[in-house]
Amino acid sequence: MKRLLYLDSSQTVKESMLLFIRVIIAFLMLSQHGLFKLQTLLSGEEIRFASVLGISPKGTMSLAMFAEFFCALLIVIGLFTRFAALALIVNMLVIVFHIHGTDPVSAKELPILYLAGFIYIAFNGGGRYSLDRMLFNKSIQES
Repeated sequence: MKRLLYLDSSQTVKESMLLFIRVIIAFLMLSQHGLFKLQTLLSGEEIRFASVLGISPKGTMSLAMFAEFFCALLIVIGLFTRFAALALIVNMLVIVFHIHGTDPVSAKELPILYLAGFIYIAFNGGGRYSLDRMLFNKSIQES
């Protein structure tokens, strides 16, 4: 029973959980939101999307697609993780406060959950199991 209550909090477990959360959240964003926007933009169909801060619907959708597809892909592979997470944080803030600003919390639930996940990723970076670590932190010894 004691083992269930006091899980191993070793660095390897923490880094593995960061990898798990990073990949799951970013993959869901990419596959469920970003890919649809990319396909819509490439289809040549009329863009029906919100206009934010005076940007055209196509421009707004392009920015959202960049964050939700390309930045999410960067997070999945762990490359430029913090910068990619910041783009997605801005994207989620626009959705929560501008797009669904007057809606009930139930309409904002999913973007708020994504926002929380991307904030966590922005603070923690890609972690040990990321391209960021492999490419930019070669001198850091494994703990």
